[in-house]
Parts: sequence; C-alpha cells; structure tokens
Amino acid sequence: MSFLLPKRTPLPSNTSFHLLLFRPPTHFSTSTANSSTAPPQETAAVAISNLVLTSTDRDTLSQVLFSPSITWTPHLVDTIIKRLWNHGPKALQFFHILLRHPIYRHSSSSFDHAIDIAARLRDYKIVSSLLHRMRSIRLGPSPRTFAIVTERYVAAGKPDKAVNLFLSMHKHGCFQDLHSFNSMLDVLCKARRVEKAYNLFKALRGKFKADIVSYNIIANGWCLIKRTPKALEVLKEMVERGLSPNLTTYNTILNGYFRTGQIKEAWEFYLEMKKRKFEMDVVTYTTMVHGFGVVGEIKRARNVFDSMVKEGVLPSVPTYNAFIQVLCKKDSAENAVLVFEEMASKGYVPNSTTYNVLIRGLCHAGQLRRAVEFMERMKDDECEPNVQTYNIVIRYHCDAGEIEKGLELFEKMGSGECLPNLDTYNILISAMFVRKKSDDLSTAGKLLIEMVDRGFMPQRLTFNRVMDGLLLTGNQDFAKQTLRLQSRCGGLPRQFKL
Repeated sequence: MSFLLPKRTPLPSNTSFHLLLFRPPTHFSTSTANSSTAPPQETAAVAISNLVLTSTDRDTLSQVLFSPSITWTPHLVDTIIKRLWNHGPKALQFFHILLRHPIYRHSSSSFDHAIDIAARLRDYKIVSSLLHRMRSIRLGPSPRTFAIVTERYVAAGKPDKAVNLFLSMHKHGCFQDLHSFNSMLDVLCKARRVEKAYNLFKALRGKFKADIVSYNIIANGWCLIKRTPKALEVLKEMVERGLSPNLTTYNTILNGYFRTGQIKEAWEFYLEMKKRKFEMDVVTYTTMVHGFGVVGEIKRARNVFDSMVKEGVLPSVPTYNAFIQVLCKKDSAENAVLVFEEMASKGYVPNSTTYNVLIRGLCHAGQLRRAVEFMERMKDDECEPNVQTYNIVIRYHCDAGEIEKGLELFEKMGSGECLPNLDTYNILISAMFVRKKSDDLSTAGKLLIEMVDRGFMPQRLTFNRVMDGLLLTGNQDFAKQTLRLQSRCGGLPRQFKL
C-alpha cells in the first residue's frame, strides 16, 4: 500500500515548468470539489504545496520557486505555509528557500507562521535565528510573535522559558505593555499553569496597571483547574481595587461552578445575575446549556435553550454546538441530528466544530456510515473536513476493526484536503497491533518513518512497540531501516540486538 505522500519524482528542469502551476490542476491537483473554479492564487497554492511536498531536490525546487512567472504575495505564501502546516520540515524548507528570493521579501505574518512551526517542532535554534532575522530587517518581532513563542514554550512544558522570554522582549526591540502582559497570563492559565500566572500577576500588576481583562484571565485560570473559591477571591480583590466586574467576569464564575459540578450554586448565581438585572448575553446562556447538559440534565438544558429567544437573546452557532455535543454525550445521536437540522432550517451555517461533535456522536453510536455521510456534507456548507474530523472517523473505524477503511481515509488526507497530525499517526500505529499481522506491523513501521519525515517525534513507547513488533514478526531488514531513525529522534531508550 502506498502512503500519504505521492510518489516522489524529480521536478522538470525545463523553463516551461512554471506553466504547470497555473493551468487547471491535473498534475498537482487536490480532491477539493471546487478546485477547478478556485481563484488563480488558490489554484497556485494547491499546486505549489503539492510540489514542495513531493520534491526531493532543493536546488531544482528553488529554481522553480524563483521563476519570474510566479507572482509572490504575502497571502499566497501564508496560504502555502498553512497548507503545509502538518508537514513542518517541508513548510520551513519552503519558507527558507523564499528567504533567498532575489525580489520577494517575506511579510511579518509569514515569519510568525514559520516561527510557530519551528517552535512546535521544538527547533529553538531556528526560532532564535528567525527572531534575529526579523529584527535585522526591521520587520519585528512583534508582540504577536512573542505570544506565539511563549505559547509554544508553555505547551512544551517550559513555562519558565516562556516567562523569561516575555521579560526579555525589550532586548529584541519589542517593549512589554499591558496587552502583552495579559497575553502571557492567558497562555499560562490556559495551559493550567495558574500558580505561575498568579505569581507573575502579583509581581507585575502594578507595573503594567492590571485591568479588568487581567483579573478575568486569572479568575478563568482558577476556574479551569476547578478552584472556584480562588476565582471568587480574585473577584473580591478586583472590587477592592476599584475595578467593576463585567459580564465576562460573571460568566467566568458561572462556568467555574459548572466545572466543579456545583449545579445548585451555578443556578443560584444565575438567578442572582437575573435579580440584579444583568444584561445576560449568548455566552451566559451557552454556559448554562452546556453546564446542565454535561451532568445529564437535558430537560433543563433545553428549557434554558428555549428561553433564550424569550429573553431577547438569539442562540449562536457555539450555542447549538454546545447543545448538540451534550445531546450526543448524554441523550442520543438521533436527537442531536434533529437539533442540527433545526439549526440549518433557521438559517444558521454549521461550522467544523458543529460537524465534528455530531460526527463523533454518530461514530460513538456505531453509525459510522452516517458519520461519513455528514463528513461529505461538510463541503456543502463550505466547511471542509479538518484533521480533527479525519482523526475521529479514522479512530472509530479502527476501533470497529475496519482498519482498511481507516487507511483509505488516511490516504484521502494525502490528496491535499488536509495533512495528518501527530494524533493521526498515533491512532493508526496503535491500530496496526490489533490483528498482530506481519503486514500490519510493517505498515506501522512505514507510518513511523513517515511521521518522523514530517517532523513529528514519536513517543519512546511508540518507537519501542513498533521495533518489537517488527522483530517478533521477522521483519529484520525493515527493523534495521526503522532503527536508523535513532539519530533523528534523539536516541533510543534501550539497545536493540538485530
């Protein structure tokens, strides 16, 4: 079976090759239904992305990308980088080749995308190099750039490095302000590093003149880790410092009660909000719908949902998403479909989240064929299946023993609709061990090699499991090939005797 990347062939070296990029995509097509009618730059983005993916020779690729017939724009470059998002090394290769373009100069947004990818791959040398390059050409780095890097540091389990980078922003010509301070707090809190965020908040709130947004971020952080009493302390402190809590503050506390399962307290807090005549918004009602639904109180969730309009607040797409999700989890997929159809009949356009929660619900109910039908229907709402959609359907097919169908969906991802991520590979590699077939374990090895080629580092357990499987099924030669990944994965935790 062939895997995600199309067969790699040398690029044409003749000067007319650029003509292939701008005619209706046949050599470099995706399975996107509307590709033939896509705008020229979108067609070019698809063709060039596939070209970068399949190229094996950097010099030849550079020659093509430097062709004067290609009109580079920041939008085109950003679109290509986003299409290559889940193939980090190729995205960075493309970015670095264009750094040497004789005429075109990267925009700050393209630099930010490249820095984000490099940080996700934990290649901090490239991150540092690009930060210095931005400054040398007076293109930044901007507060957004630093927000990207600090978020990646925190996600990689390096919150101290994130804080140190924030404190050293001025050394890169970008001075901290209240907005960047709040961004740093938000990154830490959303990663559940709330203690560290609160300590930073206490140390610097005077310097940056912490505002209502700062306090709301910290309160939300405490609620995320189910420490609602601490959030209430923040609310009290806010008032003592002369700041008036706003609706976001109260919605945060309301959500905190639901998170900790304090349904009675949440309801009483909601009634108090009504009593004080707060002008509740769609977020308030969405929180209530989701909160009641999660604990299985579907009837109360429906009552709140129905009362919104009477109160003069129209449901939003996220409101419907929340209701559909809890119906799938606590009621039935059939009722979730009914709400989905009700939503569409009222003129709401479902987004990828709407489809994903419904598709997951249908899969969980064993209705895989129907889930795939909704996956196909996404295109009608100009909402292509994303990597989360594919991962959901692939996982449930594999769990149902339909591994071949899971692999077919995986192949479809490689056609250009969207590229797989780390979860995709882990799902499929795990599935290869169910039947304990030699061919399946060989497939697991190929997937492992491909994921490393794409810049995803497998966990040691995954690596060991694949190696053991190959050895036990007599795939000695392939085991040796897989073992060559050692240097690229930072070494192996044990010695293998082949």
